[in-house]
Amino acid sequence: MPAYSTIKQQLLQQYPYRIELHAHTCPVSGCSHIWPEEMPELLRNKGFDAVVITNHFVFHTDGTPAEEALDFYLNDYEKTKEAAKECGLRVILGAELRFTENANDYLIFGVDREILLQCYEYLTKGVERFRKEVELPDSVFLQAHPFRDGLTRANPELLDGIETFNMHPHHNSRVATAAKYAAEHHFPIQTVGTDLHEKAEGHEGICALRTAELPENSFDIARILRSGEYIFEIGEENIVLP
Repeated sequence: MPAYSTIKQQLLQQYPYRIELHAHTCPVSGCSHIWPEEMPELLRNKGFDAVVITNHFVFHTDGTPAEEALDFYLNDYEKTKEAAKECGLRVILGAELRFTENANDYLIFGVDREILLQCYEYLTKGVERFRKEVELPDSVFLQAHPFRDGLTRANPELLDGIETFNMHPHHNSRVATAAKYAAEHHFPIQTVGTDLHEKAEGHEGICALRTAELPENSFDIARILRSGEYIFEIGEENIVLP
C-alpha cells in the first residue's frame, strides 16, 4: 500500500485548484470586515484560485423594491470581480439565504440575477414553499452550518446536501456531528468553507475546496459539487475525502 504522503501528493495533483466556497464582504454582509477591493489579494496571497462570494441574502424589511435589493446585493460581487482582474483570482457568485421564518442559513450555488430575484421573492414564504415551488435544476441548495447554536435542521428532503466543514473561528459549527449527520442521511453533497469575515486573525485560507478543474462561474460550481469530483483541504496540510 502506498505511503500516506504518496497518496496525499497524488490527490493534490489530481485536484490542484483551491477554491474558497464561503466568503463575505462588507457592506452587503454587515458582519464582515473585508471590503470587496481587499478580498482578491487576500486570498490570492494564500494561493487560492477562486472565491465564491456568498454574502448574506436577506429580505429588506424597509420596503426596498426587489430589483433595488438585488442591485445592492450584486454590487459587492461586481466590485470584488473588478478588483480581482489585477491578481488573477476568479470571483464567482453565490449566496447565503436566510428566510424570515427562522435564523437558518442556506448556501446556494448555480445562481444569476434572475435566480436570485426568484429567491428574494420567497424569503418571506419559507424554505419549504421555496423548494416545492421553484425549480432550479442547475443549482445546488445546501444548509449552512446546521449544527450551530440557535439553528434547526431543515427537512433533509428539501436539501441537496449540507455544509459539513464550516471553519468560522467564532462559532462552534460541530463539524464532526455535521459530517456524521450527512452520512446518516446519505446527502450526496458536502461542502467546506472558511466562512470568511476577517482579514487579520489568520482566518483567511484556513480551508479550501480542491477541484480538478477551475470553474468559470456559479453554475460550474454547482455542477462540480453534484459530480462529487472534489476534496477538502483543512489547515493547508490535511486532506479530507467528503
